[in-house]
Amino acid sequence: MAMQTFAGDPGAFARFDLHRVPSPCFVVDEARLEANMKVLADVQTRSGATVLCALKAFSMWDLAPLVSRYLSGVCASGLWEARLGREEYGGLVETYSAGYKPSEMPEIAALSDHIIFNTPAAKDRFLPVLHASGREIHVGLRFNPGLPLGDDPKYDPAAPGSRLGTPLEQIDASALAGVDGLHMHTLCEQDLSPLLAIWDHIAPRIRALAPHLKWINFGGGHHITRADYDREGLIAFLRRVREETGLHCYLEPGEAVALDCGILVGEVLDVVENDGANAILDISATCHMPDVIEAPYRPALLGEGGDCAVRLGGPSCLAGDVIGRYDFDAVPQIGTRVAFLDQAHYSMVKTTTFNGVRLPALAVWNSDTDALRVIREFDYSDFKGRLS
Repeated sequence: MAMQTFAGDPGAFARFDLHRVPSPCFVVDEARLEANMKVLADVQTRSGATVLCALKAFSMWDLAPLVSRYLSGVCASGLWEARLGREEYGGLVETYSAGYKPSEMPEIAALSDHIIFNTPAAKDRFLPVLHASGREIHVGLRFNPGLPLGDDPKYDPAAPGSRLGTPLEQIDASALAGVDGLHMHTLCEQDLSPLLAIWDHIAPRIRALAPHLKWINFGGGHHITRADYDREGLIAFLRRVREETGLHCYLEPGEAVALDCGILVGEVLDVVENDGANAILDISATCHMPDVIEAPYRPALLGEGGDCAVRLGGPSCLAGDVIGRYDFDAVPQIGTRVAFLDQAHYSMVKTTTFNGVRLPALAVWNSDTDALRVIREFDYSDFKGRLS
C-alpha cells in the first residue's frame, strides 16, 4: 500500500528549542495534553458517558495526575497495564484481553473494576475466579459488529476473520449470563460517521439484548480531540443511545488523549550519498516509531520545507529502517537537530532496543510556562536487563 502522510500540528513546538533535551528524546507538552483532557471531560460531562484513557496508546504515568483530574479512569490490555492503572491513575480500571492466562486472573480480578472477555466461553471459565475475589466486578463481553469500515484491514477489528470479539449474531440471552455490559472496538483514527453507521447496523440487536445489560462500551479509535471532529454529534449520539436502550455508555479514547501533544527529537549522525542524500539519525523507525514501517505512514517533520529532498533513516542494520523523504533548504549537517510531530501516542509505548539502539529519553514541557523536566533517561542497564 502507499505510504500515508499525516500533517500533524506543530502547535507550540514551533518555538521549542530542540537542543534543550538529550537526543533522542520524546517531549510531551503538558499544556496541550490538558487542552485535550478538557475536550474529553466536556464530552463526558455533557453526554453523561464515562470516558477512560486507553493506556495502550499513552501510558506516560508521570502525567497520570493530570489525566486523572479530567477522566474517570483507564482501560488496560492485560495485567501490567491494569496494575499501572491502579497504582498511578486511580479511578475505574477496566481490563480487556483477547486471551487471559489463568495464572494472572486472580491478580487482574484484584486490580480491575470491569473485566471484559473475548468470548462467552472465556467468561464462563473465569467467572468463578472473579466471584472468589470478593470484589464487585462488572463483567463485559466483547462483540464484533461484523461491519468493517477501516481503511486498512490490519487495523480493523471488524475485518473478516477477526479474532477480536464474538460475532454479535452469536450472542443471545444465554451467552449473557453473568454479564453486565457489551464492549466493541472497531474504529481507528476516525470521525463520528463510522460510529453512526455501525450503530445503525447493530442497534436492533442491541435493543433486544439491552434488558439483560447495564452498559455498552464503544471502545476507542474516536478522534474526539481533532479540530474537525463532530463532538456535538457525538454527545447527541451518546444521549440518544442511553435514552433508547437505558444503557450507560463508555468511551476509551487512546490516540485522542495525546493527539498532537508530543514530538520525537533526534540528531543527524552522518550523511550517505546514494541516489540522493541519506541522513542517518539517532532516531530509528524500527526501534522508536514502528508504525512508520508497520502501517506504513510518514510522520510530519517540524519545520519541513525547502528544495532539497533528503531521506531520513535510523542507525540500525535493518535496510528498511527509513522514516521517509523530507525537504530541507540544504542537506542537513552532522549534529543538526530534527523533530517528528505527533509522537506522544503509540510511539513511546512501542519502543524496543533492537540492535542495542538507545531508547529515547522522556521529557515533559509546559508550553504555557516554558518549564521543562527530563523525567527519564535510559542506559545500558535497560538494554541488558531485557536479555540474559
